[in-house]
Amino acid sequence: MSCLCQEIGGKDIELSPICLGQLWMFDNLAPSEVAALTRGAERKKMLKGQVLFMQSDPADELFLIKGGRVKLVKVFEDGRELTLDIRKSGDFLGENIFADQGEYPVNAICLEDTLTCGFSKSQFEQLVLKHPNIGLQVIKSLSERISSLTTRVGSLAFTNIEERLYSVLCNVAKEHGSSSPRGVVIQFPLTHEDLGFLTGAHRVSITRAMSALKRAGKIIFEGKKLILTAEAL
Repeated sequence: MSCLCQEIGGKDIELSPICLGQLWMFDNLAPSEVAALTRGAERKKMLKGQVLFMQSDPADELFLIKGGRVKLVKVFEDGRELTLDIRKSGDFLGENIFADQGEYPVNAICLEDTLTCGFSKSQFEQLVLKHPNIGLQVIKSLSERISSLTTRVGSLAFTNIEERLYSVLCNVAKEHGSSSPRGVVIQFPLTHEDLGFLTGAHRVSITRAMSALKRAGKIIFEGKKLILTAEAL
């Protein structure tokens, strides 16, 4: 019997092997609880350019991206837009569902035809009522994630901007890059403003750090492409 995600996604969407029960949030669940997650999940097929959710909308759904890519965009009051992240198949969106009257902090826009697998807030609450250990595991996993993020934020004060920037570029390349003879190519454009947000640095500092990384032979520019060199990696 084929997976329901495969049936809905069809041949045009390459699916991640990761399923809901394998997410960090649901670690250490019993097989019966994982099966309950899978049975209760709702699948959605979205087309390129469609919006998964809008900034300031009530956060009432969580999503596993089974296939495709989703861009997260922050819109400011003056109309400026800032791309914060690109989420790929196997990534998770919608943790805000666990906050009381939470809102989505960004727009989520499909960069490709995309298949998601997840729950509405009411669906998940009903699932937890039937399987209380799922709720307990989510609380534990979220607490551990908060502790990890706190540690990462603290580390920003102890590394220079070049190290922080290179670390961000390596993470982007790992998730979204493609291999080439010269290294790993980052396929989509990252503005200095985007990188400034991700590193906690001013745009001018990003320009200087990029120049330093280029002089050090860690990155190469080819037109609009950025390559992390094989030697540095």
